[in-house]
Amino acid sequence: MILLQASHINKSFGATTILSDITLTVQSGERIGMVGVNGAGKSTLLKILAREMQPDSGEIIKPKDITLGYLSQQGGLDSQKTIIDELLSVFQPLMKMEQELRNLETTLSDPAVIADSSKFKQVTERYDSLSEMFKEKGGYSYQSTVRSVMHGLNLNKLGEDKQTHTLSGGQKTLVALARLLLQSPSVLMLDEPTNYLDINTLNWLEQYLKSYSGAVLIVSHDRYMLNALTNVTYEIENNKGKLFKGNYSSYLDQKSELIEQQLKHHKKQMDEVTRMKDFVEKNIVRAATSKRAQSRRRLLEKMEVTDKPNDIKKATFSFNAERESGKEVLKVHEVCIGYHDKLLSSGIDFMLERGESVALIGPNGVGKSTLLKNIFGQLKPLSGSIKYGTKVEIAYYEQEQAKLISNKKVLYELWDEFPYKNEVEVRTALGNFLFSGEDVDKLVSDLSGGEKARLALAKIMLKKANFLIFDEPTNHLDIYSREVLESALIDFSGTILFVSHDRYFVNRVASRILELNKDGVFSYLGDYDYYLYKKQQLQQNDPNGASNVNNDHNKEQKDKQNYLQQKEVLRQERRKQRRIKELETDIKDCEEKIAEFEKELCQPEIYQDHNKCLEINNELDKLKTELDEHFTEWVELEEQ
Repeated sequence: MILLQASHINKSFGATTILSDITLTVQSGERIGMVGVNGAGKSTLLKILAREMQPDSGEIIKPKDITLGYLSQQGGLDSQKTIIDELLSVFQPLMKMEQELRNLETTLSDPAVIADSSKFKQVTERYDSLSEMFKEKGGYSYQSTVRSVMHGLNLNKLGEDKQTHTLSGGQKTLVALARLLLQSPSVLMLDEPTNYLDINTLNWLEQYLKSYSGAVLIVSHDRYMLNALTNVTYEIENNKGKLFKGNYSSYLDQKSELIEQQLKHHKKQMDEVTRMKDFVEKNIVRAATSKRAQSRRRLLEKMEVTDKPNDIKKATFSFNAERESGKEVLKVHEVCIGYHDKLLSSGIDFMLERGESVALIGPNGVGKSTLLKNIFGQLKPLSGSIKYGTKVEIAYYEQEQAKLISNKKVLYELWDEFPYKNEVEVRTALGNFLFSGEDVDKLVSDLSGGEKARLALAKIMLKKANFLIFDEPTNHLDIYSREVLESALIDFSGTILFVSHDRYFVNRVASRILELNKDGVFSYLGDYDYYLYKKQQLQQNDPNGASNVNNDHNKEQKDKQNYLQQKEVLRQERRKQRRIKELETDIKDCEEKIAEFEKELCQPEIYQDHNKCLEINNELDKLKTELDEHFTEWVELEEQ
């Protein structure tokens, strides 16, 4: 069933076209992920679908009984109501029904009504029908539903009696999201709903949306959620929209195939155009072929030549350390973090070694950013010690860097920090982060969040440190910039410690997870998927004590032993992967040498020389034996 339809939507702001001939249909049960670079028009289209903005042309078609729910990026509630009252207000009709039922119960216990059989029957019938309606509409479960959503979005930690107008912007957006989920509209439209959520809350929201009864249309840079949730991907590129069946990874594969087909078609067409032009030029003046040439020229004039598919403009950068650090990079021992009036976490104990890429995760408010500031030296720990290894050089990206308010031009914001660089070097670095032409003359304070984030990353790149510390580096980046950042960090030879709620990013970049809670950190050797697997194991083995796994000394010793075992397993795995690559290179070399020798044997001067043939055949036998041994070892390693 079609729930919502946008037909031939066009929208411009001044002379700038944002959306051109956009058509989109939302069907029952669909989970649509909307993707595109920052500024492509995704939020604009959602506002038009929600009828908060009028298109220049085109129409929105919606059946009368279909309800729409829309949460914008800045969709926070600001009222005098408490959080609980704001959420319960969604169920106002049920609450009225409930009050009427209580009143009817009081009436039914009135002796005067009991004595009047006609009145008693009338009240009883009303009570029975109202009870049935109350039950069908979820009257006996709405309060537990409210509590469940509050718990899932961590609103219960704020205090249900807290007034919404006293909350921060992010907290207000969470209340608005909770209210929208409770309203359960036919089509749920969410614009970047994950911006203020920690990893645990993201997991909860993902599961909630999977089982949501209506259709979901979501704009998000959270590729992990898009992969897990969506079954349709709608791309906005160059003001146009295109539908792809499948989740985000499926979309990437289809998009790659489509671009390849378009390039082949464009090349074939351009080759044909070139041949026709050559024919016209050579034959137009010859009487015998002039008519054919004129005919070809007319065909050329009528031919609609397809444009060459444009590659998305992406940043291109890498992180390189000027020198290598010692093996031990950082040692945090029995550290307590917090502020003079509030302890956030205690007993923090871990070590980082050269080459590790470690993600620090945990619920909001536990002190992840505070710990990074302690490590960098912006704050002092309440107790404990933080020590760096030899030759450690740190570059630190903090969330606030993406909120730069400098009145300098972009060029000088970077150049003033690296005055020993010449202008060409600085402009080249900015060009790597998509600042080119007039962009470098923009005031930093006028940049978007994504542009400020890219400028901050440019500073990190030029520092050439061997220990990178990142606090939410992907917050203001679009999907394409995140992918480039991931690749740059994966290729980085130094050490990385980062905080991120982007699970896809964590999964790709992290080789170890540190989970921070109020009692310290617990280490999981592996990526995010492995962390989830181990967490589930711990909860199955000890459902009540999994979160306090560091408290018991004996268990701590066992965990350290497990960690060392896991580390050895991964070391062996890395060794195995290196050996597989070596074998593949050796196999290729053997095959090339065998091919060369066999080619030589076909030459007359060789096959007529008995001794030379014998020598080459002996070498071939050795190479083939060697090749068989390489293949046997390669197969064994692959099967492992």
